[in-house]
Order: sequence, then structure tokens, then C-alpha cells
Amino acid sequence: MRKLMITLVAAIALTLTACAGSGPKHTANDAKGAIAAAEHQTKRAAKKFYEWRDTRKIIKKAKKALKAKDYDKAVKLANKAKYQSTMALQQYQEQKNATGPRMN
Repeated sequence: MRKLMITLVAAIALTLTACAGSGPKHTANDAKGAIAAAEHQTKRAAKKFYEWRDTRKIIKKAKKALKAKDYDKAVKLANKAKYQSTMALQQYQEQKNATGPRMN
């Protein structure tokens, strides 16, 4: 009975390991598209003078990952940069009419 349980647990573990590694993989075109979208959104934020500090650095890392053919990493970094630019534009919208304390 004990050997049967050990065998069963081992079989389940192997199955789960095999399933975990078979996730979706990104292609070079996916990475290029994600980087282009991130750059576009970053340019929009820069036009409003609300570009966040590290966004271009992240895009640069994404391009480096693309060159190294690490497409999953490139897409992940590009999506992060695009998200930052989207949040920068949202911050601009929320704060464009803000007023600070008045000094007399």
C-alpha cells in the first residue's frame, strides 16, 4: 500500500511538472509589438511632460532581451513599461487641474 501511494504521488508530481513547463511562449513578433506599444505610450506621456523616470530604462532592457532572443522577458518588460506610461497619463489627468497650498 505504501509503495502504491509513493508511486501515485510521484506520478502526480511528474504530471504537474510537465504541465507547468508547457505554458505559452512568445515569439519575436510578439516582443516587437509589445515594445512598439510601450514606446508609443511612453511618447504620449512624454508629450504631457509626465514621463516616469525608469520607463525608458525598462524599454531598453526589453530591447536587450529581444536581441538575446528571450522573447518572454522582452514582452514582460515591455508590458511593464507600457503600464507605467499608462499610469503616468492617468496621473496627469488626475493632477492637471490640481492646486497647491497658497503662500501669501
